[in-house]
Amino acid sequence: MKKILTSALLVCLSLAAWGKTALQPVDYVSTLVGTESKYSLSTGNTYPAVAMPWGMNFWVPQTSKNGDGWTYTYSADKICGFKQTHQPSPWINDYGAFSLMPITGRAVFSEEKRASWFSHKAEKATPYYYKAYLADYDIVTELTTTERAAMFRFTFPESEAAKVVVDAYMKGSYVKILPNENKIIGYNTYNNGGVPDNFKNYFVIVFDKPFTFTATANDSHITESKTELQDEHAGAIIGFKTRRGETVHARVASSFISYEQAEQNLKELGQKSFDEIKAQGRQKWNDVLGRIEVEDDNIDHLRTFYSCFYRSVLFPRSFYEIDKNGQTVHYSPYNGKTLPGYMFTDTGFWDTFRCLFPFLNLVYPSMNAKMQAGLANAYRESGFLPEWASPGHRGCMVGNNSASVVADAYLKGVRTQDTETLWEAVKHGANAVHPTVSSTGRLGYEYYNKLGYVPYDVKINESVARTLEYAYDDWCIYRLGKALGKSEKELKPFAQRANNYRNVFDRSVNLMRGRNKDGRFQSPYSPFKWGDAFTEGNAWHWTWCVFHDPQGLINLMGGDETFNQMMDSVFIVPPIFDDSYYGGVIHEIREMQIMNMGNYAHGNQPIQHMIYLYNYSGQPWKTQYWLREVMDRLYSANPDGYCGDEDNGQTSAWYVFSAMGFYPVCPGSNQYVIGTPYFKHMTLHLENGKKVTIDAPRNSEANRYINRLTMNGAEYDNTFIDHQELLKGTSLVFDMTVTPNQQRATAKENRPYSMSR
Repeated sequence: MKKILTSALLVCLSLAAWGKTALQPVDYVSTLVGTESKYSLSTGNTYPAVAMPWGMNFWVPQTSKNGDGWTYTYSADKICGFKQTHQPSPWINDYGAFSLMPITGRAVFSEEKRASWFSHKAEKATPYYYKAYLADYDIVTELTTTERAAMFRFTFPESEAAKVVVDAYMKGSYVKILPNENKIIGYNTYNNGGVPDNFKNYFVIVFDKPFTFTATANDSHITESKTELQDEHAGAIIGFKTRRGETVHARVASSFISYEQAEQNLKELGQKSFDEIKAQGRQKWNDVLGRIEVEDDNIDHLRTFYSCFYRSVLFPRSFYEIDKNGQTVHYSPYNGKTLPGYMFTDTGFWDTFRCLFPFLNLVYPSMNAKMQAGLANAYRESGFLPEWASPGHRGCMVGNNSASVVADAYLKGVRTQDTETLWEAVKHGANAVHPTVSSTGRLGYEYYNKLGYVPYDVKINESVARTLEYAYDDWCIYRLGKALGKSEKELKPFAQRANNYRNVFDRSVNLMRGRNKDGRFQSPYSPFKWGDAFTEGNAWHWTWCVFHDPQGLINLMGGDETFNQMMDSVFIVPPIFDDSYYGGVIHEIREMQIMNMGNYAHGNQPIQHMIYLYNYSGQPWKTQYWLREVMDRLYSANPDGYCGDEDNGQTSAWYVFSAMGFYPVCPGSNQYVIGTPYFKHMTLHLENGKKVTIDAPRNSEANRYINRLTMNGAEYDNTFIDHQELLKGTSLVFDMTVTPNQQRATAKENRPYSMSR
């Protein structure tokens, strides 16, 4: 009996070892993280995107009605279609959308009538493949994708009336059924802004089974045998007889340029089978996610890490296509022309300048080189760099953070042929505002340049937030110009204005505060008031947004001790808030309130770097403590796995960087500020062939503090790491302990870059 048990144990251990080695990075990803969201409370506001990294088209099971930004929510129990989407956020919503939905029985068109019950127990959601069982029709739907095309596999029951509904969406669309080719073509013009008048998304769908039923539809009528329709909301329905278990495939592609280009994009599928396309997509994801290898004994942490990693490489999306001659071309969302070169979109730099773009510069610099070329094209075609693009300029958020995105890339060695164009673009954006989209360029730049701040009382909302970000952006422009060898005369205004953050700091409260045109601070004033002088936050969140000069902020507060007390207070002060500016509790406020971390609001971007600032003020162990609290408590691989909007990879990239043990507090400084590593071993495979290894063998839930750090075998006491050191290939070994080492790395010479130092 003992021998039998021993043999059984060996078999089990062998299977466990095999299972462990067989798992690849993409196997840890859950695309459902963040989908348990709603208007009043975001746990990510994500959807399970089936896509390629930075792909042009994403696909998503649709549980909502057309036009609802919450296109898929985990709590929903019905699917009404499988939608091609380009939505970066529910607040920005979608464009160029259309969907397919298999059904049986009589022809129906509306989302409500065609919807079917489904269960997560019969759902498979991965980055490259999705599967769901549509219970009302006894149909299994599977889909897999390339960058610009997709393939569906429908497994039907026995039916005299198996059908597929193609919904070309609202706001103007067109469909045409070509029965002799088993094909449907069409276009939609659906958008929520940011497009020229001639905007269309052309699509082509080719089935591998002849049609026995055809109809076109709009919101009011279904007309059998009619094969063409242009309408406010057009659709097509095709059908056939099926045997039980019969599979029908649909090959789908789209283009923002033309039908001909959509056909060209369809060639991405080649003659490959569904399973071959699926395997190809899986390999692509493993190649991209494989840049970072993680070893740890906590599978939940691995799932959270790779799920965040997946979302860090979705946006910005490609908005370019490859023509029949193999040339890169794009439809311009700025002027409506088809032009050569790259274009990317669907990102808001207010969110993603902080660490998403620095992540690309470190891990995928050649991809960001293409994105920089795309930015240069956006400037040529519109006269401005985008600040929030979807697909063209959108009115959203504040700041001029394209300057950070451009400067950080160049300073970290990402090169294009467009450097001078980008230099002209950042200079122009600093002294202009878009004529119709006031969040592009700098609203209030005249006041800012003259007074040194955007006044509170000149009817420009969120004036302090603008001032703080403009000051940082001016520093970025100065740093870029310095690297380009520009003259001191040309750079002097930017160098001077980088200090403008001081003009909205009120020493009497040690916080940032709105300032009137006459120089007096706003009154009345509450540091708990969200919005008003700030953007989606209050003074407790925005005071720390002096990325380029934390030492200057420390000096304003009177030194390290006061600075640390003020940061401590963020966590100590209860989640008090004043929502009067909004007239109600916005979801960002609610997310801060319920997290039991005082007034710390990790669910929104302005404060996400603050924890790292203890490194600038001589108390790095507090950085280490609070990072673990945030990572352990506010992130998971569950459908409610975020503590606020995920925001196009920013909140995810924060986790990925923080897990590595360092973070780019100040893009443009070429430094990463040390936090605390989250795993026992990580290997970062750089694009230049070098490796960064991060070892923390004694890492555990309790051992969150750094007792000792060596770099390449030598003692290392700085609280920062230079980008160029990482590029050489680096070995970091952390000795972790349960109690903080309050003597290590506290001297001023060990602190990261500040402009004042």
